[in-house]
Amino acid sequence: MFRWLTAGESHGRALVAICDGVPSGVRITTKDLAAALARRRAGYGRGARMTFEQDEVELTGGVRHGSTLGGPVAIRIANTEWPKWEAVMSADPVDPDSLAGMARNAPLTRPRPGHADLAGMQKFGHTDARPVLERASARETAARVALGEVARQLLRQVLGVEILSHVVAIGQIKAPDSTMPGPDDKAAIDADPVRCADPATSQAMVAEIDTAKKEGDTLGGVVEVLAFGLPPGLGSFTHWDRRLDARLAGALMSIQAIKGVEVGDGFTTATRRGSQAHDEIEATENGVARRTNRAGGIEGGMSTGEPLRVRAAMKPISTVPRALDTIDTSTGEPAKAINQRSDATAVPAAGVVAEAMVALVLAEAAVEKFGGDSVEEMRRNAESYLKALVIS
Repeated sequence: MFRWLTAGESHGRALVAICDGVPSGVRITTKDLAAALARRRAGYGRGARMTFEQDEVELTGGVRHGSTLGGPVAIRIANTEWPKWEAVMSADPVDPDSLAGMARNAPLTRPRPGHADLAGMQKFGHTDARPVLERASARETAARVALGEVARQLLRQVLGVEILSHVVAIGQIKAPDSTMPGPDDKAAIDADPVRCADPATSQAMVAEIDTAKKEGDTLGGVVEVLAFGLPPGLGSFTHWDRRLDARLAGALMSIQAIKGVEVGDGFTTATRRGSQAHDEIEATENGVARRTNRAGGIEGGMSTGEPLRVRAAMKPISTVPRALDTIDTSTGEPAKAINQRSDATAVPAAGVVAEAMVALVLAEAAVEKFGGDSVEEMRRNAESYLKALVIS
C-alpha cells in the first residue's frame, strides 16, 4: 500500500510529511526536494512572503546515501520565520502575560469570505481564526510537493514517466487550445514568469496580474498537468474508488483554492455529439493507439497509454487586499476581512502542486499494479506486463 500524510501549521516550527509504501532503490536526494520546493515558490504575482520564507528541507527517514530503503520516507521542512512565531505558535503553554502585548497573538475575529476561517471556527469551536488558517493555509502544499517529488522519481525510474504542468488561463486571459507542451518542455515552462507555454499569452497574463494588483484584487486561473509514458491499465473500472480519474479528481480538488477539475477535454466534450467526442482506435506500427486524445488518457477509469491530461481550476486568493465584507465574530458587527497574505495570484505555483498530487496518485496506482519491494522488481513486473499484453 502506498499512502502519505502531512502535518504542521503555516507559522509553526516545521511541516512534516511521511510516505509509506515507497519501494527500495528510488534515487532521491535533499537537493531534488529543494529544487521541487523552489519551483513552488516561483511565479509572477507572488507576494513578499515567498522571498523571505525559505524552505529548509531535510530527509529524516527512509533514505540512505541517496536511495530509499523500503521503509517510510520522512521529510521535514523547517520554517525559517519560526523565531518570530515561537511564542505565538508554541506547542507548550506560554505565560499569558508575555503574550498579551504581542500583535501577532491578537485574536483574528474577522473571517475571510472564501476561506476556511468561519466554517472552521464553527466546526472546532474556536473564537479565533488563527487555529484554522494555520492548518488550512496553502503553506501545507510545500509538504505535498516534497512528497510528490519522491513519487515523481519513483514513476520516472520504474516506468520512464515524465510529468509537467503549464498555466492555460489566468483570469480572462487564456492560452490557445492548441497549446500542448511535450515532455522536454519543463525547463522552458519553468523559465516563463507565469509558467505558460505560449509566449504571447504569457505577456498578456503578466499584464492582467499587474492590473489586478494595482486595483487591490486577486486572480484565479486554470492549470493543466500532463503525464507522458504511462502504460495502459493503471486504475480500474471495478469499483468507484479504484477509478483513476476519480482518484485524480479527488486529489486535485484537495488542493487549497481548487474548485473544478476536468480530464481531457472534459466540459468541452459535453457539448459535442458522440461522433465527435470519442477517440477512435487504430493499429499503428507502434501498436494500438487512439487517433485523438479527447479523453485525456483515461477511459473507463483506467489509463489508456495515451498522455494523461487533467486540468484544475483555481479560484482567486481569498484574501483580497482591498478587503471584503464580513462580521467580527466577537461582536457580531459588520467588519472588513483580515488580511493574512498579499499574493495577487498563485496560479503558476498551483501547477507545481497539481503535478505533485498527480504524481502521488499515479505512484499509488503503479505500486498497486506492479507491486514489488524494490525499483528493480517493479520494473521487471512492468516490463513483463507490457510484453504479455493480449492487445498491444
